[in-house]
Amino acid sequence: MFIGEYLHTLDPKNRISLPAKFRKDLGRAVVLTRGLDRCLFVYPKKAWKKEAESRAVHAGGTAAARGLARLFLAGAMEAEVDAAGRILIPDHLKSFAGLTSKTVIAGVASRIEVWDETSWKTYTAGIERDADAFAEKIGDIR
Repeated sequence: MFIGEYLHTLDPKNRISLPAKFRKDLGRAVVLTRGLDRCLFVYPKKAWKKEAESRAVHAGGTAAARGLARLFLAGAMEAEVDAAGRILIPDHLKSFAGLTSKTVIAGVASRIEVWDETSWKTYTAGIERDADAFAEKIGDIR
């Protein structure tokens, strides 16, 4: 399980170093794809297979399901974690997420999210402000 948030720098060759705590669970082969809220999702390759199959099942359904399937599947790229624990971010994914040199890598259970630092700060400020209302709306009050 991936948890926590880490500040990292995107190098001039579009590589990002993954947190050491994530590397064991990720393995050497990963899949990067467009995520929600203009971030990137990074999955271990084994977990990606299940995610992709789930999306593919719904790809023939509603327009919304087809759109999400295209978002996640068409832009996906396999990548290898190098010996230094880095992955290469393809240009189309860097552009999609608006990544600059300062990034945040966030663990979100079964996946990792890569955010531009400014976008992450803006997003989390809104979530923190509205967390109680969100919890009530989805019935997750403990």
